[in-house]
Amino acid sequence: QVHFVESGGGLVQTGGSLRLSCVASGSTGSTFSSDTIGWYRQAPGKQHELVAGISSGGATTYEDFVKGRFTISRDDAENTVYLQMNSLKPEDTAVYYCNAPIAGALRSMLFFGSWGQGTQVTVSS
Repeated sequence: QVHFVESGGGLVQTGGSLRLSCVASGSTGSTFSSDTIGWYRQAPGKQHELVAGISSGGATTYEDFVKGRFTISRDDAENTVYLQMNSLKPEDTAVYYCNAPIAGALRSMLFFGSWGQGTQVTVSS
């Protein structure tokens, strides 16, 4: 089974930046480099939602609300996926998680792993 540990969150002011890290351990049944990985977030009282994803080939997907502000990248040698978040807004406040969606379907909400602890991002106005 695959497990993820997220880190890098914190409290920032509007317009600030954070870089989140997601380290994977275990396996989905294939090598990490073959897996599509997504960053998701959950705001209080809301369900998990996709933020961005990156495929095995490095193709990226961003939801409209983060396009131009967030950048996802991966380091397969370190089994790590990053999320660089710039121009943060109060509405970005949430717990951020990463996971590997089954069949690479980022919006299916069906995953190889369970949700980890996540990392809290709080943006003050």
